Amino acid sequence: HVQLVESGGGEVQAGGSLSLSCTVSGHIYPTNCMGWIRLAPGDKREAVAAVYAGTGATFYADSVKGRFTISQTNGKNTVHLAMNNLKPEDTSRYYCASNPGGREDQCLESLMGGYWGQGTQVTVS
Repeated sequence: HVQLVESGGGEVQAGGSLSLSCTVSGHIYPTNCMGWIRLAPGDKREAVAAVYAGTGATFYADSVKGRFTISQTNGKNTVHLAMNNLKPEDTSRYYCASNPGGREDQCLESLMGGYWGQGTQVTVS
């Protein structure tokens, strides 16, 4: 039974920072791709950051490049997202996601078809 448990999030003013964490259990390790997807009102889905376990390579959506940083710890079953210089358009529910079979060159996109957590809300005013 695969489980992804997120923590962090909350409310912040524009220009502020927040961080998210997620621990994954139940996979047959290592999990190739882990990262974050956000779901904005109107069901707009966007994979914003991913890390490929085998090489540590990181991938970002253009909308967050230079502001968000993803990292992996604890034997690669915990992933963190540091979000800086937040903007109102970053307001969304953020979901931790993992794809055990994701390829490195498609790591970010592969999150959409993987396992998702329950999500945590990020609100920027």
